[in-house]
Amino acid sequence: MAYLSATRMATPTSFFVEEHGIRRPTNPREVSVKALEQIVAQHREEWKQRSLEQRRLEIENNEAVARLYGLEDEVPSHVPLERVSLTNNSAFRWPNKTPEERDLLFAQSAIVDLISYAVGCVFGRYSLDAPGLILADQGATIEDYLEKIPEPSFMPDADNVIPVLDADWFEDDIVERFRLFLRTVFGDEHFEENLRYILNLLGLKDLREYFVKSCKKGASSKFYDDHVHRYKKRPIYWLFSSPKGSFNALIYMHRYTPSTVSRVLTYLREYVTKLESALARAERDNDAKEADRIRAVLIELSEYEHDVLFPKATENIEIDLDDGVRSNYPKFGDALKRIKGLEKADS
Repeated sequence: MAYLSATRMATPTSFFVEEHGIRRPTNPREVSVKALEQIVAQHREEWKQRSLEQRRLEIENNEAVARLYGLEDEVPSHVPLERVSLTNNSAFRWPNKTPEERDLLFAQSAIVDLISYAVGCVFGRYSLDAPGLILADQGATIEDYLEKIPEPSFMPDADNVIPVLDADWFEDDIVERFRLFLRTVFGDEHFEENLRYILNLLGLKDLREYFVKSCKKGASSKFYDDHVHRYKKRPIYWLFSSPKGSFNALIYMHRYTPSTVSRVLTYLREYVTKLESALARAERDNDAKEADRIRAVLIELSEYEHDVLFPKATENIEIDLDDGVRSNYPKFGDALKRIKGLEKADS
């Protein structure tokens, strides 16, 4: 039977954005609680109370409407918690799970939101020092960011290219940037505790595993899968990726310029140079297995550069944000991570 009142639907949001339930202070260093486990528990309890209060209001509303029309004995006024459609209501999100399972899923979701928000801060989409979107106009630059946030607590990436590789080959590696984010927001003294909490919660051996994980069929990225799902296959962060995922670099489409692909190409070539040095070391150490692995990667990257990335870089591709991801993403062909449904642009 349908319920008399319409429940309020909240919009899914990032862990730290005020609309998402956690109110970010003006300065992140003013956060009184620095342990992520405590913050998530408080966040979860707050939403439990909000959901219960919303259910109470809906029951009262149902009872009032039933009295008005003399339907007290015909229409149920009770509202199960699972029908209170606040997005952060665990009972609504996971109606078939036990309370314990819901608590775990809520915590995992909160941490995934946190990582997504952190990457947004890395690209300058968000800032720890101001609410809302910071860089969201086409071709936005780091200079535009600094005009809005002159003294940022956390500096965004300068060139809009974030390497996503199997180790920290570059200083702006995505894992290193996220580690810096954790230290900036929650402090050095809580870093190890918070990192362990994230790893345990997400079932990871190390943080890099979430961003890129190698396997026989090639590398995969749980982070990028989550991002594509979050934006319903219309991602705002685009992953340049070689055929087997040995090279990956993330960009933010709103900061894209026609020279961005050339910048990605520069990272690829620098990575190849680093791998060639690693190959020489493996050969000196008589590590045949590692040497063979690196040679295979170098062949993959050489073909990716020659056949895909260099030709795209020379095209100086223009995009128009008004045309949307569906139109712009396919312009880059095999240079970008394949997403089902985005292989061809709309005609």
